[in-house]
Amino acid sequence: MKINQPVQNIQTSIQKGSSNSSSSTEGVSFGEFLNSAIQQVNSLQLESEQLNEALAMGLTDNIHQVMIASEKADMAMQLTLQVRNKIMDAYQEIMRMPI
Repeated sequence: MKINQPVQNIQTSIQKGSSNSSSSTEGVSFGEFLNSAIQQVNSLQLESEQLNEALAMGLTDNIHQVMIASEKADMAMQLTLQVRNKIMDAYQEIMRMPI
């Protein structure tokens, strides 16, 4: 569920931008957005780790919840890595441009 929040933030900021093109830039900067997204991925990883430990200790028997949390964390990490790879590719492409 937390993974949808950045997409909703982008959609909201796009809608705000299209309705008021003359207004000043509001909202979060790109760096703040990335930090927020990375913190959300980290929290998903920590939640998955805690549930895995609880399952291993026998504190919970809900394997479905553990697997869902693990898959959420895995998908979020894969998305983060793909975004990082695209940003690095774009940076390298810009650095190859002649001045």
